[in-house]
Amino acid sequence: MKAVSAQPKPRSWSPAHLAALIAANVALALGPWFVRLADTGPVAAGFWRLTLAVPVIFALSLREPAERRRVAGGTLVLVAGAGAFFALDLASWHVGIATTKLANASLFGNSGSLILMAWGLVAARRAPRGLEVAAILSALAGAALLMGSSLEVSHASFVGDLFCLLAGFFYAFYILMLAPARARLGQFSVLFWSTLTGAPILLGVAALMGEAIVPHDWTPLLVLAMSSQVIGQGLLIYSLKNFTPLVIGLALLTQPAVSALAGWLAFGEVLSLGDVAGMVLLAGALAMAKAGDKPS
Repeated sequence: MKAVSAQPKPRSWSPAHLAALIAANVALALGPWFVRLADTGPVAAGFWRLTLAVPVIFALSLREPAERRRVAGGTLVLVAGAGAFFALDLASWHVGIATTKLANASLFGNSGSLILMAWGLVAARRAPRGLEVAAILSALAGAALLMGSSLEVSHASFVGDLFCLLAGFFYAFYILMLAPARARLGQFSVLFWSTLTGAPILLGVAALMGEAIVPHDWTPLLVLAMSSQVIGQGLLIYSLKNFTPLVIGLALLTQPAVSALAGWLAFGEVLSLGDVAGMVLLAGALAMAKAGDKPS
């Protein structure tokens, strides 16, 4: 899944910045692959993704100024609430990953940006712009194609799509709660506290679902924690300050493409023409949503 960051005025960027942005999306897109390879339950895999990453994220947060690391009062409530929503996001997304195509999981897991766009319109109390309307219509059409294709395959894959959509809903609230906290804390401090809060929630959900929690093979979980939670989110946090929202949105196109390739190579998932059309429409909607997210 993706990290969050405030969007300051874009700076000039170099090929190294672009490489970091692409690498971030590739690392995040491979997350569903390692969830499937883990010999724990899918929610338990989310627990280990956070838990194994905590020491590294904490070490990175120590590099931030002391005043940007202090968390108390309302800020503590915000990061704790955000961590809870992030845990629910991972729980829903990982359950969906187990039953739908990797490309679908990647696309629907990014649906939170569209929810945030709609929330932004409500908060701004204005009518949507043309590009925003086009993004919503494109997203609905793409979702219909992808979910229709999943329903033709099996009921389980259709339910998996719904879980991934639910994950996008939770992720949107995660972002909304982190926005004011991020203004007071450093980026890695925010990530540390939300990660630390989310881990025990995922453990509790996994236990209630009766999942296997302790793995026999730690390799997929270690790679998942380092690639998705540390490298993927870390590089994305680094990259967001260097690019416009449109470029970030277009970069999201790499995630479903990488996930589709992983699904084909590792699990023999074949994409139909309807799948490809749905991916293009929904990924295009994400890009348009980012491009249309401009100050009034």
